[in-house]
Amino acid sequence: MADYLLTCVLAYLVGSVPSGLILGKLFWHTDLREHGSHNIGATNAWRTLGKVPGIIVFVADSLKGQAGVLLGLSLVGTPLAAVVGGLLAIIGHSFSIFLRFHGGKGVATSLGVLTMLMGNVTIVVFVLWFTIVYITRYVSLGSVVAGFLTPVLAAFFSYPMEYIVFTVIAAFLVIVRHRENIKRLMNGTENKV
Repeated sequence: MADYLLTCVLAYLVGSVPSGLILGKLFWHTDLREHGSHNIGATNAWRTLGKVPGIIVFVADSLKGQAGVLLGLSLVGTPLAAVVGGLLAIIGHSFSIFLRFHGGKGVATSLGVLTMLMGNVTIVVFVLWFTIVYITRYVSLGSVVAGFLTPVLAAFFSYPMEYIVFTVIAAFLVIVRHRENIKRLMNGTENKV
């Protein structure tokens, strides 16, 4: 039980590290919270700082999800612990203790967790997300659709129940964090990339 608790605490703290904010200030002297959507995630970094910074923030946020899974595997070593570590990293990213429980929307961090747990689902979800974003120029639309379909794909590929439950929770978090984007999409006022 102590190992699970340690996994939760460390994964949450790793996820809480505001990589977009740190990288933006360190390399581009920009506080992402003061520009664009005021979000610290990769999409706002892309819009505010450019493609390369956006990609760098995306990778950094993804690595936090991978780190959460690795913490669960190394400290406890079960599929459930891997899922718990990944989920706590996503929660940390979305509700960072270092940002008064504000943060990003969890898409890149969720993808990082997926890459560690379900490789084939990751590929399908990423291709789907990329295709939607390329065609529509709406990152939020791609993220919401990909989030919604991830549990379906996890079940289709017959992953363990722990993984399927994880995808349901992660999808719920991603969709809830995009609720304002969904309203703007419905009103035709959402920003494009």
